[in-house]
Amino acid sequence: MVRSEEHAPEAARKKIAAVITEYFAGSHADVIVTKFLKGFPIDEGLQSPRVDVVSLYIDQVTDLDIGHAMASAHGVPVFPSITKTLTLGGDSLAVDGVLLIGEHGDYAWNEKDQQLFPRKFFMEQICGVMAGSGRSIPVFNDKHLSYNWHDAKWMVDRAEELGAPLMAGSSLPVVWRDPWLEHELDTPIEEAIAIGFSGLDIYGFHTLEVLQCMVERRRGGESGVAAVTCLEGEAVWRAAEQGRWSRDLAEAACATLENKPDGPMQKHCEDPAVFLVEYTDGLQAAALMLDGYVEDLAYASRVDGQTLATAFLAQGHGGTELPFAHFSYLSLNIEEMFLTGVAPFPIHRSLLTSGVLEAALTSRHQDHRRLETPWLDISYRSYETLPWRPTGSRPTGACLDPWPPSRPDSPGNEDLSHD
Repeated sequence: MVRSEEHAPEAARKKIAAVITEYFAGSHADVIVTKFLKGFPIDEGLQSPRVDVVSLYIDQVTDLDIGHAMASAHGVPVFPSITKTLTLGGDSLAVDGVLLIGEHGDYAWNEKDQQLFPRKFFMEQICGVMAGSGRSIPVFNDKHLSYNWHDAKWMVDRAEELGAPLMAGSSLPVVWRDPWLEHELDTPIEEAIAIGFSGLDIYGFHTLEVLQCMVERRRGGESGVAAVTCLEGEAVWRAAEQGRWSRDLAEAACATLENKPDGPMQKHCEDPAVFLVEYTDGLQAAALMLDGYVEDLAYASRVDGQTLATAFLAQGHGGTELPFAHFSYLSLNIEEMFLTGVAPFPIHRSLLTSGVLEAALTSRHQDHRRLETPWLDISYRSYETLPWRPTGSRPTGACLDPWPPSRPDSPGNEDLSHD
């Protein structure tokens, strides 16, 4: 793929603002924004940024903050408000794209164990600057859109009203897969399951996103979700016995994972959870949370009677010396949107996944009742291809090099083109 922006003169490069809740080593701001400053390590080499981060807003600054030092080192001003960040201290919109990284920080939790990150509040201000300036620009929102459906839907509707390209989600759809599995469009998926771990809010989204990025490619495309149920503890295993989720699919998915103890999953999970997702077209799917048994995510489905399974593998589980290169692939797709004005996959995936997660946590809060979700009648069609993604089973090349790189434009770090 030839990109006209790759060797554009400095004056033509897109200017990007980063609006951040908190910026510390290993934070989402670090693994995304720092790559936009230093370069994107991928399997084939170190990709130089094709856009420029020109302003930062950091909502909460703690003793762990690295954002100000990072900004100073790269000559990027830090502004005291979102408005000033997008106007570069002036009176109207002066940037060409926004990274909205609303993850981490000292924000309240509600009774459903959801952390109330101010993503919609940030988006309101971003949209306010666009509306007041009479110009719209692409926005990337990290992870799910909001903790509640009303705000998530507002974010999508307002961006559409303004004509602003909007992209959201996490890196999970573009991590390494082992073995490689990508459903062709219109695959006749009969049932599916995704395997996850950790907290139901923070990693429930990741697990649902693994599920959704696969099942959206089923025959007829995505048509929405009719009902969601969250179960916990012994009720999870009883539901499997009742055929409400497939134990053999779960075992097939887990069989692709290396980092797990010997013995059955039930032996190692003191408090399992499952989100049962009933799609409007009849597909039955589940997100099974096996904290204590797995440390990676996986997926399995049944297609024409055949079981297909794959592991979704991110790079490492800790240590800020790692480049966390799966965020490079996410960031390069974000950069593609900044350059082209077109999101590489539909925002409706993130909207639907955000809504399913909220419904699951509401079901849990309401004594694990089945929750009908007529508002999740969201139809869309998945992408044909993605501009950037790994196709190997494990990180290689520059993903394994020391981080951070000395200079993104040093010899041997030439731009790479992908189809």
